Amino acid sequence: MQVEIKVPQLPESVTEGTLGDWHKQVGDSVDVDENIVDLETDKVVLEIVASKAGVIESIEFATGDTVKSGDLLGLINTEAVAAAPVAAETEESASAGKAGPAVRKMLNENDLSVDDVQGSGKKGAIQKADVEQHLQQQAAPVAAAATAPSSAPSPAMPTPAAAPIPTGGRNDRRVPMSRLRAKIAERLKEAQNTAAMLTTFNEVNLKPLMDTRAAYRDAFEKAHGVKLGMMSFFTAASVEALKRFPAVNASVDGKDIVYHDYFDIGIAVSSERGLVVPILRDADQMSYAEIEQSIRNMGMRARDGKLGIEELTGGTFSITNGGIFGSMLSTPILNPPQSAILGMHSIQQRAVVIDGDIVARPMMYLALSYDHRIVDGKEAVQFLVTIKNVLEDPARLLLGV
Repeated sequence: MQVEIKVPQLPESVTEGTLGDWHKQVGDSVDVDENIVDLETDKVVLEIVASKAGVIESIEFATGDTVKSGDLLGLINTEAVAAAPVAAETEESASAGKAGPAVRKMLNENDLSVDDVQGSGKKGAIQKADVEQHLQQQAAPVAAAATAPSSAPSPAMPTPAAAPIPTGGRNDRRVPMSRLRAKIAERLKEAQNTAAMLTTFNEVNLKPLMDTRAAYRDAFEKAHGVKLGMMSFFTAASVEALKRFPAVNASVDGKDIVYHDYFDIGIAVSSERGLVVPILRDADQMSYAEIEQSIRNMGMRARDGKLGIEELTGGTFSITNGGIFGSMLSTPILNPPQSAILGMHSIQQRAVVIDGDIVARPMMYLALSYDHRIVDGKEAVQFLVTIKNVLEDPARLLLGV
């Protein structure tokens, strides 16, 4: 029986994707729910897994190809399950030179065959890194000979056309944007071109908040099994401010303003593929422990590329923390169609005046970028002041003042 490997149904906001690495090749056995190939969309990398166990019978698209929902990627022969181990024994030596479509292309571009490169993958499969390492090893003796001193006349040098590509010096490398990076660029430029974007700033004294964390950190972790971080305080403070200033939680749709009566907060997370913004749904209904656990889980899955598209879709307001990278002050860019984004920055001990005395306090600059088309300057300033007041006196959240 043949089972089709198809591109899954993608959301309306995602029209197509780019195939990543094939983890299985024709003739390989595959188990149920085992990852066959990666699909890179403009939001997240999806794993396309086997619905049935069997042997890969055909592959219709190569790494780097653009595909759409429902496209047939290949076939699985479920009746070949029992024969797969025998075939693996007889073809074990051949599998040592196995290479996927992207690797074969790389080999051809460098006039190499599968026999020239030692594979480090499963059963000796050749990876891109293996080819790159082979090319570097080839270039190393030439580079060493070029720099080594010599007292004897050198032999005739090869012609420029035959000389290997140098590995050092002033080289340029052209790398296509990933689909995610291209989408980030598109959305950020869209925000600049569409929104009347302004940024207002304030600073917050975090000593009361840090004292609260220090007093209850151990008890909180013991009770909930998660550490008490800063983001739960900032998320709760943002929700409180959004309740008081609904325009900051709204969005523009043509000539209409759409007010959202729910609070889906996007938390910007940095990953190797770029910045992603997973969403905390109904953040106003979440406890501090639930917020901390959700942020922790989303951060881990973002780094592992395990976030689903639905977790990155929507959102009424965003928070980004450049302070973890050392940023002192910045102007975050809106995440369309949201009308505002809060930027956190690094905490620094600074001299401030409190009750007439100059004292050192852990201070943070806050930045609120907002769409001036629907958010007035007065609202933006008062919104940021609300966050400041709540963070400087965490008891306000309990009292609703």
